[in-house]
Amino acid sequence: MATPSSPSLGGPSPGFLSPRYRVLLAGVFSQLLCIGVARFAYTPLLPVMQQQAWLSDAQGGWLAALNYAGYMLGALTAASIHSIRFKDTLYRLTLVLAVLSTAGMALADSFWLWAAMRFMAGFSSSGAMLLASGLILHWLIQHRQRGELGIHFAGVGLGMLFAALAVELMLRLALDWQAQWWGFTALAAALLVPAWRWLPRPTKPVEGAAASAAPAAIPRSRTFMRLMLAAYFCAGYGYVISATFIVAIVEREPLLAGAGNWTFALVGLAAAPAVMVWDLIARRFGYLGALIAAMALQVVGIVLPALTSSLAGVLISAVLYGGTFLGCVSLVLTMAGRLYPQSPARMMGRMTLAYGVAQIVAPALTGLLAEATGHYYTGLWLAGGFVALGALLLIWLRAVDQTAQRLDAEARGNVA
Repeated sequence: MATPSSPSLGGPSPGFLSPRYRVLLAGVFSQLLCIGVARFAYTPLLPVMQQQAWLSDAQGGWLAALNYAGYMLGALTAASIHSIRFKDTLYRLTLVLAVLSTAGMALADSFWLWAAMRFMAGFSSSGAMLLASGLILHWLIQHRQRGELGIHFAGVGLGMLFAALAVELMLRLALDWQAQWWGFTALAAALLVPAWRWLPRPTKPVEGAAASAAPAAIPRSRTFMRLMLAAYFCAGYGYVISATFIVAIVEREPLLAGAGNWTFALVGLAAAPAVMVWDLIARRFGYLGALIAAMALQVVGIVLPALTSSLAGVLISAVLYGGTFLGCVSLVLTMAGRLYPQSPARMMGRMTLAYGVAQIVAPALTGLLAEATGHYYTGLWLAGGFVALGALLLIWLRAVDQTAQRLDAEARGNVA
């Protein structure tokens, strides 16, 4: 008879949690570690490092770009591995890299060391976003559980909230930038334990079980895929600007000094339930309809800080941005699973490349623009323009898809 410390669940774990929730919470802890600490601690710490370590706007942008370059390498590595057990090994390696890259940020006042650590942190974040989600889904399907990842992706928003509150607390304790990175390292080491232990090692699937359970792929035209890739590139461009610079943008406003971390915390608080909310919207209006709505709202959230320096405007911006960017990601990944249920990595890989390229280009360009102009407004307007273009591409895409489905239905009717 199974016990709370069953070895199939990766070792001792709380007996009051069901196996399903232990596995899902392993994903949440991996998000808190790899996204909340390794990735998003940089956003609230950026203005601190600019003040205390003389990090320039351009250097801040390049460090963010290198983080996303690391994420892209991780995504490509994950997509090239077909063995579920190798993916599990790589997932555990990314957890360790998240801790090491966080500690590395505190070791010296060196741009090149920081660059290497941000690249490593980006690689580690692919473990929580891509590898963990696949491993959790694999476990859920094997154990005949509902294949829902809303709780897992909610960890992204919780990670942002966690990072912002941690920096605010450490600032109140008068810790400098290096001490704050060491504080995050201690938190990362603590988060590694449940992220590692609560996700069980994958076992060999029952022959034919996955294939029989998954429906056939729904083919889509080249036009559909090209428009989808272009729209997701635009979404990635818009996402990364606020994700990287929102705290620095707010802190530069004289009337808002001191509100940057609280704004970022609000972004995370809004993002945490966003996945479940947008899933409900998609049930009513379809995935493309929900994506169009999310991107339209995101445009407003991105450009508001360039339109007003009032606290109310900035807080509304945080809610709109936080409540939409993660929804876009989850909707696209869910679409990939529905269109290619037997091999969702096919579409996920392409989407990740488009999103990732934008995340490398956008922060570097925005940092250069900010250094040249002395403000981030140009970068915000450019990001809002890209997301607006992405929404227009999705409207075109939906029209193309509806026409293709109508023609297909007519052709089947004629054959019948």
